[in-house]
Amino acid sequence: MPQTSVVFSSILGPNCNRQVQPGMGERGGGASNGSRDLIFQDGRLTSGSLEALMEHLVPTVDYYPDRTYIFTFLLSSRVFMPPHDLLARVGQICLEQRQQLEAGPEKAKLKSFSTKIVQLLKEWTEAFPYDFQDEKAMAELKAIAHRVTHCDEVSPDHPFTPQENGTVKKAIAQMIQSLLLSLAARSQLQELREKLRSPVVDKGPILKAKPPAAQKDILGVCSDPLVLAQQLTHIELERVNSIRPEDLMQIISHMDSLDNHRCRGDMTKTYSLEAYDNWFNCLSMLVATEVCRVVKKKHRTRMLEFFIDVARECFNIGNFNSMMAIISGMNLSPVARLKKTWSKVKTAKFDVLEHHMDPSSNFCNYRTALQGATQRSQTANSSREKIVIPVFNLFVKDIYFLHKIHTNHLPNGHINFKKFWEISRQIHEFMTWTQVECPFEKDKKIQSYLLTAPIYSEEALFIASFESEGPENHMEKDSWKALRTTLLNRA
Repeated sequence: MPQTSVVFSSILGPNCNRQVQPGMGERGGGASNGSRDLIFQDGRLTSGSLEALMEHLVPTVDYYPDRTYIFTFLLSSRVFMPPHDLLARVGQICLEQRQQLEAGPEKAKLKSFSTKIVQLLKEWTEAFPYDFQDEKAMAELKAIAHRVTHCDEVSPDHPFTPQENGTVKKAIAQMIQSLLLSLAARSQLQELREKLRSPVVDKGPILKAKPPAAQKDILGVCSDPLVLAQQLTHIELERVNSIRPEDLMQIISHMDSLDNHRCRGDMTKTYSLEAYDNWFNCLSMLVATEVCRVVKKKHRTRMLEFFIDVARECFNIGNFNSMMAIISGMNLSPVARLKKTWSKVKTAKFDVLEHHMDPSSNFCNYRTALQGATQRSQTANSSREKIVIPVFNLFVKDIYFLHKIHTNHLPNGHINFKKFWEISRQIHEFMTWTQVECPFEKDKKIQSYLLTAPIYSEEALFIASFESEGPENHMEKDSWKALRTTLLNRA
């Protein structure tokens, strides 16, 4: 969706954690009593009742909510209620305000109010278009839009000229058209990905009876570590680009489902997250397959050194997710146990990579490297320097941890909005990274291999590993014996 990067940068800007200043984030004149249920600290909204937070979202004649607040509240509100319910409440608040204006002395300000409502709906549909996949949400959107224009047509002595009312109608029509295009694009993308063949799981060798025929491997497709790292980065950015902020909030919604059944998310909305996580696992297994299926020790050594170089190039690019997947593949037991092969590998570079991904102190070394890549990205002049692809599993765990250590509600019943400011900040930063355009030329042949090459099952990896280097201790001998017995019985 071409508008996405513009929407996020305009909503949160470079400093997405900025304070909400009076006059920008506090409701102006005409605020209801509910606004007194909002708590500010140093000019920044920190908590409030759900009703007050909803009222704070809706414009008045003299007030328009801060765009950072709009994004953060719309993002976090789905933890407490479905988008169509929020839309219904927004529509009700809008109608109540219109009725007050029509009955009072400020009738001339209806034009300003209607324009602001349309602007709020526009920002909502641009930032979270997939809230409107639900028929109820789309119906509520159209109902609010109808009220905005219909009331102006039927009110006697209405303040809108036909031209002004036509402008509002045109803005609403354009908003709905853009929304439908976004929904259609997402639907087509998901259908396309569902049709794509999943990586083939190869059962691997049964039992070695004769030397296998020459097989195509990754080195036969691409022998340059930098080129392979660039193609992996292409794949990463294509996949992560389909993740939306509301997808990430599903992580929290699913966690809360046991406590609040209204928060139970639609599992289909996590499709993009699951597909991206599956890519990491497939890459790890592909690396292990490429190593274990090589017959000659000399060639296995070369394969390991090649993937070490690829991981290092991924690190230099800022593609930490592929780097971690490659390291994970080389650390799988069938690969890690190949001691004779590893003894021939120049492991100094691998040791450096493992140091960066050392899990101690909550992956402190990785987080330092990620911070450096983030700073480089913020000051970059080229797309090449803007690339930051974090380890997705760790990002998800960070959101999970942030959610678990801070409650959704404070003792007074208020929503802990300070917590959601931070979650919103982290998700915004992640979304900024996903919008970077990949500067590397796409190689369809290499990508086709990476995405469709057969990968061994876990059992097949162990068989290939034991056939390459026999078991060295009692535990391995027992495992190998059990595997052989299973295979013979199966045959």
